Amino acid sequence: MSTSTYTIWLLAGETSGDELGAKLIKALRHFNPNLKFCGVGGPKMQEQGLELLFPMQDLAVMGLVEVLPKIRMLSNRLTQAVEHIQTIRPDVVVTIDSPGFSLRLLKRIADLSIPRIHYVAPQVWAWHESRVKKFPGLWEKLLCLLPFEKEFFSKHGLQSTFVGHPILETEVHHGNAEQFRKDHEISDEAPIVLFMPGSRRSELPKLMPVFKQTLSLLKRQLPEVTAVIPTSPLAKERVLQMVNDWPVKPIIIHDPHDKYNAYAAASAALTKSGTTTLELALAKVPMAVTYRVNPVTAIIARRMIKVPYVCMLNLLANKEIVPELLQEDCHPEKLSAMLMGLLTDPEKAKAQQDAFTEIMHQLSGPNDELPSHVAAKEILEMIKE
Repeated sequence: MSTSTYTIWLLAGETSGDELGAKLIKALRHFNPNLKFCGVGGPKMQEQGLELLFPMQDLAVMGLVEVLPKIRMLSNRLTQAVEHIQTIRPDVVVTIDSPGFSLRLLKRIADLSIPRIHYVAPQVWAWHESRVKKFPGLWEKLLCLLPFEKEFFSKHGLQSTFVGHPILETEVHHGNAEQFRKDHEISDEAPIVLFMPGSRRSELPKLMPVFKQTLSLLKRQLPEVTAVIPTSPLAKERVLQMVNDWPVKPIIIHDPHDKYNAYAAASAALTKSGTTTLELALAKVPMAVTYRVNPVTAIIARRMIKVPYVCMLNLLANKEIVPELLQEDCHPEKLSAMLMGLLTDPEKAKAQQDAFTEIMHQLSGPNDELPSHVAAKEILEMIKE
């Protein structure tokens, strides 16, 4: 184990990146307890010792139209990050996902001769494949979470390393259903449905009103149903305000252990696309995926998207395991009908659960080593080089 003191500058721009960054910091400290960490992240990275330059919420903007009002602020934050890196001269810069901001940062610091690593490959295999031509020179090392990405980037002359997906390191599949029902006074007979709208400011206003109506329709057909909304601590207050006028009140949770217990107790879930689908699959929760963005964003995206599915589980399976109800299909009647199918047809639910096992196995790291440890070794190797 190395005991040299190095400074690692990290950037994460959203909740999933914060969780990934926290695991990475913990893994890096496992191999070298003397490391120093600074940069941009969220509460979980701060808990692991990240010295914060500015909060990652400033960067958590999703959608082509939604980002326009934030351009000046994002530009100022980019300049601030570059100047901080120029001043402290870290031994390595690691950007985690958030390609809209991360790749601009990597380009701006190219002349500093500081090793650059991008963790979570940009999903150009999904849309705008031509963007891959802009990548050479942006980083010294690319770390991929998905098994097919290595071959994709190799085809374009870019070397990458598949490290495995850190979702496999969570305690998602160790939840306690009985404890969740006891803690929230839910009867054993009541089916529990998870509603997962995400935590971004740009996502919540689009999905929460639809979820409100979906739950009301579901409650008419299944009066005993209980709704649970897992959210991040950062988004908790916003979510609580949004459910204030809901005729059917959901349970709002934000503690990770409570969330995992909810997964264990859940009969079905309605979730936005993203990492949450992998969490739910690991916990064997049958689900439907939905999403809604600004109509202009949707028109542009449909022209650019090159893959047949938006849900990662469907992409990994190369077929539709999980139903996708996007944009105009993100409609209360359709969503409640889909949930009713999962709640009342055991064969539908079991077909998903059986597929989840095979899909998640693809995400294991090399030699079944912890993905965060594989990533940490790659970063420390880059520093030594």
